[in-house]
Amino acid sequence: MVSRVLIANRGEIVSRIIKTCKDMNISTIAVYSEADQDAPYLQQVDEAVLIGPANPVQSYLNIEAIVQAARKTGADAVHPGYGFLSERGAFAEAVENAGITWVGPSPKVLKSISSKSYCRKIADSVEVPVIPGTLGLVARTDEVVDYGVTNGWPVFLKLDKGGGGKGIERVNGVSEAEKALQRATRIGEMAFGSGACYIESVVENPRHIEVQFLADETGNCVCLGERECSVQRRHQKIIEEAPSVVVTENDRSLLFDRTVRIIQKIGYQGAGTLEFLRSGGGNYYFMEINARLQVEHPVTEYLTGIDIVKWQLLIASGAQLDFSQQAVQFKGHAIEARVYAEDPETFIPSPGTITELKFPLQDAKIRIDHALKKNTSVPPYYDPMLAKVIAWGTDRVKATNRLNKALSEFQIEGVKTTIPLNLRILQSPEFQNGTIDTNFIDNWH
Repeated sequence: MVSRVLIANRGEIVSRIIKTCKDMNISTIAVYSEADQDAPYLQQVDEAVLIGPANPVQSYLNIEAIVQAARKTGADAVHPGYGFLSERGAFAEAVENAGITWVGPSPKVLKSISSKSYCRKIADSVEVPVIPGTLGLVARTDEVVDYGVTNGWPVFLKLDKGGGGKGIERVNGVSEAEKALQRATRIGEMAFGSGACYIESVVENPRHIEVQFLADETGNCVCLGERECSVQRRHQKIIEEAPSVVVTENDRSLLFDRTVRIIQKIGYQGAGTLEFLRSGGGNYYFMEINARLQVEHPVTEYLTGIDIVKWQLLIASGAQLDFSQQAVQFKGHAIEARVYAEDPETFIPSPGTITELKFPLQDAKIRIDHALKKNTSVPPYYDPMLAKVIAWGTDRVKATNRLNKALSEFQIEGVKTTIPLNLRILQSPEFQNGTIDTNFIDNWH
């Protein structure tokens, strides 16, 4: 069993991982940039190491500096959290080459599934429907035009190695194809080191449904339910909930079966999610794999009582899942709102100093994951997410009302936040009726 974990990340996820490590009597090491030297979690860990300047390329994306910190502090495992290097096969490989346990799927698996085209081919090979489009990559404007003319407009151009909603270009017709391909390629080369793209037909008014799973090294794979993630802005999630109001028991069984088929074919071990789009007609299409801990994992933890971070650490240590799919019970309803340091109208980031801070009352039904402290700065260099507020109730109405109350009591001053937007969403008739899709914010905001 691992005993000393370095957390290669920043912000609320560091505090979250620390909590489980303490419960498991595992010592923790944090790394931090100069911009995060006052982060409150640095007081919660057993050791903290400065790894570089504020620029993430020189700190949280600096593989050499993080591996050196792990060696220096005697870490026997590295947990990457989410974002940054969490799905980077080269980082996982560097960690393992240093003789340190990587908490996540193997470097080989990470390198393979970093290609969304590869994942689409895997899904297709095990007879799981993928979003209609190209299984292979496209590099020329005429390929985009030919696909659109043959299969119909609009289409999406998506980066093969993209993520975080970056580099997704909607192409409505022939005249837009060239510039859209150029934009996507440019973003891919800058952000991910690859401008390779594939094409997807646009699924109109889709809902974003993801399945959380755990898989061990023997091939056991257990699904921990689905989450509805349709409330998004710029292809990034704002509110997530479980269960989805549209997923029936038959749908759930179908999604679980498809998830297990894909994961076993890949040889994946650890925690992760499979992302699906549900069409207006009720068809489910595989979209991609998130090979890491998800931001919204607390929703599933509330619903199942299973600590996903704990199982990440156990699986990385060689443990097998000690429960079956039939043993997983889903209780009540859980919902999460992400709080970003952004203008709630324009979504422009709002860095600054937190001058006032008041949290809602936390109890067994309200959970706040954060790394906030009064008089500390919100730097402009990183993702602007500040906190997650998660509520549980015996049904969707009770969970939503509880979240609404908690957000109303959550006060953060000194920076703008998306709390007002979250409240408007929760109180909207569309959300309360469950008639949402991924275009909800664009059509309503």
